[in-house]
Amino acid sequence: MRAGQIAFACLALALASATRAGGLALRTGTDPETGLRWWRWQAGGVSVYLAQRLPDQTRAFFLARGFDRASVDRIAAACVLQLEIRNLGDAVVEADLRRWRTQDPDGTRRPLLLREHWEQVWQRLGLPRAQRIAFRWALFPSRVRYGSGDYNWGMILLGRPPGARVDLAVRLAVGGRPVAAVLPGIECAPDVARLRPEPP
Repeated sequence: MRAGQIAFACLALALASATRAGGLALRTGTDPETGLRWWRWQAGGVSVYLAQRLPDQTRAFFLARGFDRASVDRIAAACVLQLEIRNLGDAVVEADLRRWRTQDPDGTRRPLLLREHWEQVWQRLGLPRAQRIAFRWALFPSRVRYGSGDYNWGMILLGRPPGARVDLAVRLAVGGRPVAAVLPGIECAPDVARLRPEPP
């Protein structure tokens, strides 16, 4: 087992212990209208909410902003989730998504695909500046700082295929104190458009 996997396993064990002790709340559910899943974790004065987005939702969103079909398909295939972080207390909350990691069932750990990653991809592919700006503002910022009551939301991309299931290691700071958890069983929405049978 590599050092990174050991650290991830230790974080998962800490999460399990905290759950048994009632030290945190992790809830999940399904939107009755869309059938999409959501997860909400709350601890230490901060709330993290994740919700599935269908690849077709993502395609429609970016096609409406002038993206070409190949770029839209590239985004939709990278597991887009809606993320909201909310400061529920008085202490300053800081989030640095560069430190968040997914872990596949085989133990492989991966960083999120953040704004900086995509800026390089779009420049290499020659995506027009207007679309690059639109994409940047749609994504959750890589680093954020919240005062009391502050919150924001945006898209994150896990870089996993539709239908994949991963654990997500979340790391924040509340009043300068590290707060971390592993959110198990985060599921990328299936690409239902790809699953539909072709018309006869």
